[in-house]
Amino acid sequence: MRDALDDVLDRHRDGLGAGITSVCSANPLVLQAACDQAAFERRPLLVEATSNQVDQFGGYTGMRPADFRDLVHAIADRAGLPRDLVVLGGDHLGPNVWRTSPAELAMSRAEDLVRAYVQAGYTKIHLDCSMACADDQEPLTDEVVAHRAARLAAVAEDTARRASGRSDLRYVVGTEVPVPGGAHEEITALTPTTPAHAEATLEAHRSAFAEAGLLDAWDRVVALVVQPGVEFDSVRVVDYDRERARPLSRMVEGRRLVFEAHSTDYQTMDNLTALVEDHWAVLKVGPGLTFALREALFALAEVEAELVPAAERSDLPAVVEDVMLQQPRWWKGYYEGDEAAQRIARRYSYSDRVRYYWPDPRVSAAVDRLFENLRRRPAPLPVLSAHLPAQYARVRAGQLSADPLALALDHVRDVLRAYSQACTAEPARSLS
Repeated sequence: MRDALDDVLDRHRDGLGAGITSVCSANPLVLQAACDQAAFERRPLLVEATSNQVDQFGGYTGMRPADFRDLVHAIADRAGLPRDLVVLGGDHLGPNVWRTSPAELAMSRAEDLVRAYVQAGYTKIHLDCSMACADDQEPLTDEVVAHRAARLAAVAEDTARRASGRSDLRYVVGTEVPVPGGAHEEITALTPTTPAHAEATLEAHRSAFAEAGLLDAWDRVVALVVQPGVEFDSVRVVDYDRERARPLSRMVEGRRLVFEAHSTDYQTMDNLTALVEDHWAVLKVGPGLTFALREALFALAEVEAELVPAAERSDLPAVVEDVMLQQPRWWKGYYEGDEAAQRIARRYSYSDRVRYYWPDPRVSAAVDRLFENLRRRPAPLPVLSAHLPAQYARVRAGQLSADPLALALDHVRDVLRAYSQACTAEPARSLS
C-alpha cells in the first residue's frame, strides 16, 4: 500500500529534484508550524520521533509512540491537514537508550521499542544498531550492526502482519551521524562517507536481511543514512560541499534507494537544494526549528519589555535561564568554555539545548503569560519591525495576523519554507 512518502521518492527516482523534509521535533508549537505549512502547501508532512524522545517508557518527553501519534494527528486535524498526507517515522530505533546495559538486554528493549512504534502506526522505520552496548567489543563490525538491525526488522514485520495481515513498512538503514541528541564536541570539518563504506553497509544489511528471511522487507528499504559532510555544533555550521560529496552522490544513481541526510539544520537554501539534487531526498531538521522558535519567543519578550510594566512581564528569557541553571542535565557536557561562554551558549547555541526546557511548567507558564500580555497590548508596527522584520512585512501586507502566537509560528515556518523550496520537484542538474 503506497503512501505520501512513496510518491515523493518515486518522483525523485524519476529524475525530478523532489525531496521531503523530515521534521524531528516533539515541540507542539513546532509541530503546529509544520502542519500549518504542509496544509497551506498541500504537501506531505513527514514527522519523526527519535528513540530518546519517545519510547515504550515515555522517553524524555513523557510520550509513548501512541501518545506522540495522537499529538501529531490532533495538531494536523486542527490545521486542516488530511491524515493521508501525514507520515510518521521512528528515528534511530535501536539499543541507544539502553547502551549502558549488556547487549542482549538492550536489544530486547529495542525490540519492544520497535514493536510499540509499529503498533502505533508508524510506517517509516530507521533501524540504527550502530552503538556499542556494555559488553560489546568496540568498534562494532558492519556484520554485527546489520544482524541486529535485521533482528529488529523481523519484529517490525511480525508486528505489522499481526495488526493488518501485511507489512507496508518502509525502512531506512545506516547511521554515519552523531548519536541522537547531537554532537558533544566542537566540529571543524567532516569527511563524507566513502562510496566503499556505503556499499559495505548496504551489503552487510542485505545479507543479514536475507539470512533472516526478510528479503521482502529488504525490498522496502527506501533510504540509506550516510554522511554528506554536514553538521553543526554549538557555534559552527559545516556547510555542504557538493564537490567533496560527488563520488558518494554518484554511487546511488540508478538504484531504487535514496540517501537520508541528518543534521541538515542551518544549511543555506542553496545547500539544501544541492543536497536534494545530489540524492539526499530526505532532509532531517530538528534543533534548527526549535532554535527559530526560541528566536521568535525571545524577540517577542523584547517587544513585551517595551510595552508592559516590569511587574507584569513574563520575563521569559530570565525564567529559561533560571530553570536551565537549576536543572543542568540537558546542557552540561555540551557547552564548553568559561561561565560567560556557557551563558551565551545556553541561550544562543546552534545545538539549542533550550529545546529540552520548553515543557517545564515554569517555562510554559511564562510563554503563556507572554502571549497574554501581547494580546492585551498589541505591538505597534514600528516596534514589531524592530524585532521580527519578516513577520512585520507580512502583517503590513495583510498576509499574517499580528497575534503573538501567529508571529512565532510564522518565524518557524520561515525555516520550513526554505526546506520546502529545496524539496520542490524540478529537473535535477546533471552531476557531470
